Amino acid sequence: MKSRQQKVAGLKSFIDQGQGNTPADVVLKNVGLFNVIDGSLTTTDIAICGEKIVGTYDTYHGLTEIDCSGKTAVPGFIDTHLHVESSLVTPFEFDRCVLPHGVTTAICDPHEIANVTGAAGIQYFLDSSVETIMDLRVNLSSCVPATQFETAGARLEIDDLLPFKEHPSVIGLAEFMNFPGVLAGDPDALAKIAEFENEHIDGHAPLVRGKALNGYLSAGIRTDHEATTAEEALEKITKGMTILIREGSVSKDLDALAPVLTPQTSSFVALCTDDRNPLDIAEEGHLDSLIRRLIAHGCAPMDVYRAASWSAANAFGLRDRGLIAPGWRADIVLLNDLDSCDVAEVISAGRLVTPELFANRKLVEPEGLQDSCHAAPVSADSFDVQARQETSVIGVKPGLIITEHLKMRLPAQDSASQIDLGQDALKVAVVERHGKTGNIATGFVNGFGMTCGAIASSVGHDSHNICVVGADEEAMAVAVNRCVALKGGFVVAKGSDVIAEMELPLAGLMSLERFEVVKEHLEELRAAAKSLDCVLPEPFLQVAFLPLPVIPHLKITDFGLFDVSKFALVQ
Repeated sequence: MKSRQQKVAGLKSFIDQGQGNTPADVVLKNVGLFNVIDGSLTTTDIAICGEKIVGTYDTYHGLTEIDCSGKTAVPGFIDTHLHVESSLVTPFEFDRCVLPHGVTTAICDPHEIANVTGAAGIQYFLDSSVETIMDLRVNLSSCVPATQFETAGARLEIDDLLPFKEHPSVIGLAEFMNFPGVLAGDPDALAKIAEFENEHIDGHAPLVRGKALNGYLSAGIRTDHEATTAEEALEKITKGMTILIREGSVSKDLDALAPVLTPQTSSFVALCTDDRNPLDIAEEGHLDSLIRRLIAHGCAPMDVYRAASWSAANAFGLRDRGLIAPGWRADIVLLNDLDSCDVAEVISAGRLVTPELFANRKLVEPEGLQDSCHAAPVSADSFDVQARQETSVIGVKPGLIITEHLKMRLPAQDSASQIDLGQDALKVAVVERHGKTGNIATGFVNGFGMTCGAIASSVGHDSHNICVVGADEEAMAVAVNRCVALKGGFVVAKGSDVIAEMELPLAGLMSLERFEVVKEHLEELRAAAKSLDCVLPEPFLQVAFLPLPVIPHLKITDFGLFDVSKFALVQ
């Protein structure tokens, strides 16, 4: 904590360097400044003192001068909603992976690790946020567990969250997924909202419209990343919400929502990835990918870059960033080309991002967070399903976490429903892994296309039990048992053999490897899944969303099949 004397000395330095009375610490010379206020592009110098911008639209001298001729400066990008855990790497590897793509601020919800390890997981993220080069902000996990219809590793009530509220990295309350609880006036849900009524409260309201939306917004919730159609997004914007256009590894809403981003709405639109893994980041990029695709859709660059910075900062109460202007935080992205968002260099809090900058970080060790898979061994018989005349089947579509509630007539043997490859009806099971109930729930899923083998994952949003999809019960058992032996991970099995795997020992969610190594493992896993004839481009995250009972329409938890529309288990 700086003393008053130190603060006054710092202010004097800002003022003196801004006036040109003393050389600036750093000057970006001859750079094209793209102004997200009016869309102008002007060649100028940008002067930086410490972590603040102190001069624009003038000529400056600096202790360090960087020639930026031919480059364009835009404000640092802000990812408004993500789960670092879904990148499958630690916060420090996420920092090293994403910051070079221009993401200088990331707003994360650590509810994946919180659902496994409780408050200790949140503390790990808060400790890490102090040491990352990017500004990693935290919204406190509001729904641990997401519902009462699943077994999580932990439960967090309002009294568990309040000790973290004053941490400098905390913004407010994370996505309120339990929208049925809000609308029904659930006392526990409302207690959390009441304690954060003067802070940011992040929304999560898939398909919530009309008066139900009015009721949800009346609780003081202001943002939403679950809109999947332009019509839904526009209604929410009209009612004062900021829409976060999401494009992750599974949830891909950008194409549908691009028409929403206009000069009239850009102050109420921001960008997020939610869940994006290192392989997709390597192949497509991060927020830089969303920016170039929105521009390719015909959105004006001013609107897109404004949404990626200024609008995002405003929506989440970050009043010190989002513009390249004197007095604002020196988060700057230097581009080779504006329309293609070709990132050349990144300035984070006044520092040029280099490998040396990452190397000098103080890493936080995830102590006590690496032994979280306690499921008993399973066998092929563990996945029997009682025969019915008509069976509810989860319908999966590529690029969507919203699923369909299908009905199928499946073959039966010995009073048990059977896998039917002809209808692409595979088995899906959730195995409780926290060592609390031993539950195993099995159903059927359509859309994977697999003709043999199984895929298992200890990443199973949001309670993170083991989820497995298979065309063969023996392979399902092999995959689950190997997943437990790894203390968490992704596994592909064929018959009695494991043909690809990746360890995720940190809470069963994250690797301790460098992101480059994780990328290589994901390539091997994707190829192995394809060898089973899986037709989904990102099968592992698609598996991971099958147990999420707050996304319509049909899901499965360790309790059984769950009808999200009725918010009840399927009988």
